Amino acid sequence: MELKNKNILVVGLAKTGVACARFLASKGARVTVTDMRAEAQLTAQLAELAGFEIRRELERHDQATFLSSDLIVVSPGVPMDLPQLLAAQRAGIEIISEIELAARFIDAPLAAVTGTNGKTTTTTLLGAIFKHNGYHTFVGGNIGTPLIEMAESHQIVDQVVAEISSFQLEWITSFRPAVAALLNLSEDHLDRYPTYQDYINAKLRIFEYQTSEDFAVLNRDDELVWQQAGKLAAQVFPFSRTRELEEGIFHRDGVITYRHNGHEECFPTAAIRLQGVHNLENIMAAMACALLLGCRPDETFETVLCFEALHHRMEFVREVAGVRYYEDSKATNVGSVQKALESFDNITLIAGGKDKGGAYAPLAPMISQRVRHLILIGEAAERMQAELGVLTDTRRAASLEEAVQMAAEITAPGGTVLMSPACSSFDMFRDYEERAQRFIAAVQGL
Repeated sequence: MELKNKNILVVGLAKTGVACARFLASKGARVTVTDMRAEAQLTAQLAELAGFEIRRELERHDQATFLSSDLIVVSPGVPMDLPQLLAAQRAGIEIISEIELAARFIDAPLAAVTGTNGKTTTTTLLGAIFKHNGYHTFVGGNIGTPLIEMAESHQIVDQVVAEISSFQLEWITSFRPAVAALLNLSEDHLDRYPTYQDYINAKLRIFEYQTSEDFAVLNRDDELVWQQAGKLAAQVFPFSRTRELEEGIFHRDGVITYRHNGHEECFPTAAIRLQGVHNLENIMAAMACALLLGCRPDETFETVLCFEALHHRMEFVREVAGVRYYEDSKATNVGSVQKALESFDNITLIAGGKDKGGAYAPLAPMISQRVRHLILIGEAAERMQAELGVLTDTRRAASLEEAVQMAAEITAPGGTVLMSPACSSFDMFRDYEERAQRFIAAVQGL
């Protein structure tokens, strides 16, 4: 892909946009960056671009600049229906996402992981497996390091592992992973997509440019995911924790079994440190990707056995007066909370935050069966109470600290207090990490 002397516009100056602008400038392109924020809000980002000849258009998006570009690279946070992008699209200007740009400069095989929940755990575990198998491995994408930084670094890499969000897939035109995993689908980001189906369609684009030489790792137990199996060009490789598979990877009676092309490997799960039914699915998806791409079974399972839970995903905080406290701040949608509730009984659930527009009703069966007390916080509290409040003892708290104090008073010994919000954090906190730290501090203060 020739970039030298091309007029290239980078839309959005978050971490990904900054990395793209640097990469394009280093390749000799004439780069312009555009962002609706003011210079004072972008001090750190602009400092990273110092030393490069890059034009800036801040506090505005000039349609003329969009229309005079040879190529437009869109950051994941920028909505597809931005009027200036639509005008450029009508004018026939090439528009791509950062992962599309990066993939054109990456020679190593790519393993890509998407889904509503579990992406980060699965991606991190998969990267660790490749490293333990002796591969020079780059891990990034939607977590940590943008893919374009790998292309920029010129490091020698045998294997690329990337977490991929629906936003990143919106402007791909040839992005082709050797193995792509779709972990699950549940309502999310309905503040961005007009309908649930639009969100699903964005996720499914991860398979769009695969061929029969590639693999699609699919959750056999997720109806929406499995409906796609017959529509894909890639070889479908399922994983399941509820049924035996002739071809695929499944869990039964404390053993994970991997079957591929008449070959079988068995792995006993008793010593696995990563707890929770959702993590069993994440483990099987990661193992499937690794083994399909040539990792050795023994080293693969050694990595699984040693792997610990990531921060802010069902993380045990402490036990106080016979009650165990868990922090699951990364559970920003209903599907993630459903999996968390499956892992406990006799729960006091602290939920709520910024409403993302999806229905809370899918939580109803689990709340009826497993949640003794429901404590709601944040701007979504009212709607959550309307949809779920009649199912169990439901209360409201003005702050997270008040919710923790209330939970301590009403939870009987032997119970579990779980902060699993089903909402994003931006109504009350900077991000989900700050929400987690505030919860941990409140629990430590009991």
